[in-house]
Formats: sequence, structure tokens, C-alpha cells
Amino acid sequence: MTESKRKGIYLLPNLLTTAGLFSGFYAVVSSMNAHFEAAAIAIFVAMIFDGLDGRVARITNTQSEFGAEYDSMADMVSFGIAPALVAYNWGLTEMGKLGWLAAFIYVAGAALRLARFNTQIGIADKRYFQGLASPAAAALVAGLVWVGTDYNVVGNDYSIIVAAITGIAGLLMISNFKYNSFKEVNWHGKVPFVAILVVLLIFVVVATEPALVLFLVFLLYAVAGPINTFRTVQKIKLEHVVGDPEEDADFTEENKKQSNEPKD
Repeated sequence: MTESKRKGIYLLPNLLTTAGLFSGFYAVVSSMNAHFEAAAIAIFVAMIFDGLDGRVARITNTQSEFGAEYDSMADMVSFGIAPALVAYNWGLTEMGKLGWLAAFIYVAGAALRLARFNTQIGIADKRYFQGLASPAAAALVAGLVWVGTDYNVVGNDYSIIVAAITGIAGLLMISNFKYNSFKEVNWHGKVPFVAILVVLLIFVVVATEPALVLFLVFLLYAVAGPINTFRTVQKIKLEHVVGDPEEDADFTEENKKQSNEPKD
């Protein structure tokens, strides 16, 4: 009986991970059929499932090594391969080699980002992400495609912009720029009643122009990483932008020390 339990997998969290994987695969297929709006939306749906599977696993105490590895593989499809192919099919096909190279930079960045994240579990500063998280990078690229299709923009007419955003998103993922993780937010605490009204207002704003609002939100979040990094260090060094794991660890410790120092 013990042996059979050890070989089994937990259904609910892995079912949510599978739903996210399906959404990423659906995005690729939709972009191949020139259904770019559906492809972009599918990537955002994958983000929802990606946020749910880990929380459900913790709430139900169903974490497992298999689930963590499966989630990482699903993220590579949904937030690595899918956004790159959607961007390529929408606005990079007429650039030739430069087009698929920009898409590959994104894919490679996502793979390296996920690998680095998996090796830093338990030792990284939980307040920040080191480099742009792959779901946020995917949202940036998918948001661009969604906005373009929403406003009837032909992607290949602006292929330079598409290539730049796709490539920069890939590079930001492997950077050492620090991004707020928002994990320090107490979601179980009480908030003033006006906070509920603010949340409702946010939903209304998003519902009016979801493509444009979501793209701008993740664009600002992507820009916030370099700003936060340059603002918290006195002298910019190469390891503040990119570096090996040992340099990254030193950078984390430096940020911790500076965050505890009194401000003028």
C-alpha cells in the first residue's frame, strides 16, 4: 500500500497544471491558424492556471517533486515557446532570420530563467524576483499581440517593434534586475472597506479595454525592474545587470544590507 501511494500523483494541482499546459499549446495552434487574439488570451488563461496550481497544492498539502517538475515543464511551453511562436507568427515572419532569432532569444531566456529559478528555491530573497518572471514576460509579449489585433494592426508592418519587445523580454528574464514578487502582501489580513471599492474600480478599468490595460500594466512592470535596481545601488556594476550564480548571490546580500540601512 505504501509503495502504491509513493508512485501515485496528486490529481487536483496536476490537473490545473495540465490545463495551463493545454492553454499554452492552444495558443500555438491558434497562432498557426492566424487566430492571434485567441492565442494571446490563451496565454493569459495559462497564467491564471499557473497561479492556481501552486496555491492549491499548498492549501491541500499536495506538494510533490513531480508536481514541481511538471509545473516547470508546463511553464516552458506556456510562457516560453508559446509567446515566442505567437509573436513570430503575428509579426516576425517577414523579417527572415532576424525574426526567428528574436523569437529564439525569448525562448532561450525563458529556459534559462526557469532553470535559474529552480536552482534558487529556498535561498533567494522572496521579496524579489531575480530577472523578469516568465509569466510576466509572456504577458508582455501576448499583450502586445492582443493590442495589435484589437486595433486591427498588421504585425508584420511593425516587425521591428515586435522583434525588439520580444527580444528585450527574453533578455530581461535572464538579467539580475530585481522585480517585486508581492509575496510579502498579507492576503489573509483585514483591509479597509474602500480597498474593495478600489478593486472593483480596477476590474471596471480592465473590462473596458482589457488588451490595452493588461499590456500597459506588464510593460510598466517590466520597466520597473531596471528602475528598482539602479535606484538601490550606488554604483552600477556588470553583476547588477547580468552575472553568474555566485555574483547573483552577492547581489542579493548587498540588496538586503542596503534595504536595512537608514534612508536620508
